[in-house]
Amino acid sequence: MMATFLSWSIMISQILLALAMACASYRVLWGPRAQDRVLALDTLYVNASILLLTFGIRTGSNLYFDAALIIALLGFVSTAALAKFLMRGEVIE
Repeated sequence: MMATFLSWSIMISQILLALAMACASYRVLWGPRAQDRVLALDTLYVNASILLLTFGIRTGSNLYFDAALIIALLGFVSTAALAKFLMRGEVIE
């Protein structure tokens, strides 16, 4: 019974995460300002890493956890670089 409940909850969470990624993609493509697009990219990489974690839980493979960690690290660095670029106009001083 618990395995069935876990399986259904993971499937529902994956569907909702895919829907959240679609909404964030919409904001990236048609955002009114650059700041909105940066926040949407930030949301997109967080949702992608969580989606990979749910795939890892569902399949039991450790490869998804490593990929989620790499996406989270690269996403953080890219968000910080884009925010600095929007504030100052340059990334490297």
